[in-house]
Amino acid sequence: MSIFLIVLGVFVIVFGAIALNANPQNKNLKNIKTLKSVVRVIGIVLILIGSLSSCFVQIENGYLGVTKLFGKVQKEVLSPGLNFINPLFTVEELDTRTQNYTMSATHGEGVKQGDDAMRVLTSDGLEVSIDLTVLYRISKKGAPKLLQEIGADYVDKIVRPVSRTKIRDNAVRFQAVSLYSTKREEFQDRIYKSIEKEFSKRGIILENVLIRNVTLPARVKESIEQKIQAEQESQKMQFVLLKEKQEAERKRVEAQGIADYQQKINSTLTSKLIQFEQIKAYKEMAASQNAKMIIMGNGKAPIILNDK
Repeated sequence: MSIFLIVLGVFVIVFGAIALNANPQNKNLKNIKTLKSVVRVIGIVLILIGSLSSCFVQIENGYLGVTKLFGKVQKEVLSPGLNFINPLFTVEELDTRTQNYTMSATHGEGVKQGDDAMRVLTSDGLEVSIDLTVLYRISKKGAPKLLQEIGADYVDKIVRPVSRTKIRDNAVRFQAVSLYSTKREEFQDRIYKSIEKEFSKRGIILENVLIRNVTLPARVKESIEQKIQAEQESQKMQFVLLKEKQEAERKRVEAQGIADYQQKINSTLTSKLIQFEQIKAYKEMAASQNAKMIIMGNGKAPIILNDK
């Protein structure tokens, strides 16, 4: 807009003067000098407005401005807000907010359309598919260097190729099953350190590397599932055996208790005590409404019990 105003001002001054000078005998133009002055003032005002407006640049929040002078990147970086600059400078804005680059096998999730998951070879020679997200942002200090050496398309030139290369380089240190289970966090830490080192050289800050999914070959996955199932069945059988063992122990303790009780009873049981307990039982029976008479004896004189 500022360049347009400057050019328009020059146009008004030059072509206005030419147009007025082209008709010096025109009777309708009695005040040519006055019109020339007016045209000149209008042109100068337009040039001044254009020049002043080119000295101010507004940078939105979440962005920074990198200045250029005739195509050469300057070290000066503009912060968000209104900035006063050399009118000869051009400004290129770069996004400093956290950005993510996702490589996924699921359509629509990754930056690239279609299946863009990483396919890497592990130390045991198996091919593993990895879904991964890289979180990064541009360093304010390194922005001029990034723009000068890489350009605005740093995502395709740095973020994607460096990330994929470092993932492949570190995957060969691990076995497929380890990446899927026990060594997943260690693998993530390794690729984070590798990528961070390369990004920092280019003026990019790596915030995090997130492994979203690790997909094993079908035959390996099937083998793992069979192993897990066998372990679950083994644990179930151990539980059953433990339960049976506890039940057997309970029965043994119960039998021992019964045996101890019987032994104690037998050691204290006499014929007189038996006869006494028998009489007590008969008396209770005699007190029943259904009982009329009970005759008991041991071959000698009988004892007659009656409720009367």
